[in-house]
Amino acid sequence: MADILTPALGESVSEATIAKWSKKVGDPVRKDEVLVELETDKVSLEVVSPSDGTLGDIRFAEGDTVMPGAILGSVTEGAAAAKPAAAAPAAPAKAEAASAPAAAASASVDITIPVMGESVAEGAIGKWSRKTGDAVKKDEILVEIETDKVALEIASPADGVLTISVDEGATVTPGQVIGSISGSGGVAAPAPAAAAPKAASANAGSAQVSNDTLSPAVQRVVAENNLDPKSIAPTGPKGNITKGDALAAAASPAPAAAAQAFTAPTPAPVAAAPAAPRADQPREERVKMTRLRQTIARRLKESQNTAAQLTTFNEVDMTNVMALRNQYKEAFEKAHGVKLGFMSFFTKAVVAALKEIPAVNAEIDGTDIIYKNHYDIGVAVGTEKGLVVPVLRDADTLSLAGIEKGIGALGKDATAAPTAR
Repeated sequence: MADILTPALGESVSEATIAKWSKKVGDPVRKDEVLVELETDKVSLEVVSPSDGTLGDIRFAEGDTVMPGAILGSVTEGAAAAKPAAAAPAAPAKAEAASAPAAAASASVDITIPVMGESVAEGAIGKWSRKTGDAVKKDEILVEIETDKVALEIASPADGVLTISVDEGATVTPGQVIGSISGSGGVAAPAPAAAAPKAASANAGSAQVSNDTLSPAVQRVVAENNLDPKSIAPTGPKGNITKGDALAAAASPAPAAAAQAFTAPTPAPVAAAPAAPRADQPREERVKMTRLRQTIARRLKESQNTAAQLTTFNEVDMTNVMALRNQYKEAFEKAHGVKLGFMSFFTKAVVAALKEIPAVNAEIDGTDIIYKNHYDIGVAVGTEKGLVVPVLRDADTLSLAGIEKGIGALGKDATAAPTAR
């Protein structure tokens, strides 16, 4: 029996509605035949039959709301398996017994690209979570397909050995075969032998398996937010971590950090390692965008070019900053030879905000996002010929006095530049 699962619905889409079933319980179905259509706020998705057989049951009626990974129904595969037995009744019993294991061992199930939604004609192969020759389990996430609108996770249609026929980054279309699962009869024997070491390793083994079997979407959220998969509470239909679980953990980093500190208080030097000195970090990090994010960036730029832009202003209470400046401005000027202004406070606040939200301090270069681990702040300076914006380099390494001196030097250079010409 093969389950009919709700596929991944795309970023920011957490539920779908059953629109229409094209088959009834008891109807014969073919593999990849469309069984039900799902509607979301963004796209409509068609769910196909995972195998040949008979539609066994329907668990959600039309109009019901379902979540990604929910079992919509099942397909009984017994009807399809009975056809070869009936086709050769005259064959000797020994021949049947000999051919049955050979057929089971040589059986191969294709991994095909599903329908990716309305107006989506192609996608790109993301990261494969397994390699050719790896043993996989049925419904295990193998690869993510990235499109302009949604990201779809492709699961294994059966137990067996994986063969990959399309590499990462390649463009694929609905119905295209990207790999196969074969030798399902041969991998059943090693399973008990592999179970013994797992039982002996207890918690360590189970934690390692859960980390290795994360879907590509979950792996991306975990990597971008430096999350520990062991600290994420799974809510998936089979006890797996969903993308929503990872996003929820990323939105509340304080409890996750507290839980990690509570469970492992001893390795203090190891915990301090990520907080390396700034000199040890690359100044820029290039990350390839998904097709969906590329489309979002392109649309936002088109909107900026063709639509009126709105600027908003927020008021901040500067009472404490003004009091602090009035209290120390004379001592500050005597100690550093420069006046204490407000721009040094503003610059420090901007640097702190950029460290908290790195995407603001990034740029798009083609299909990549370049995250910058240095903080160069532009400061507007008025001159006789207008307003210029010289840049204060590496503002995060400067003190308040260093910022004030740097701004003063930039101002002198900006005002002197027109006269020098």
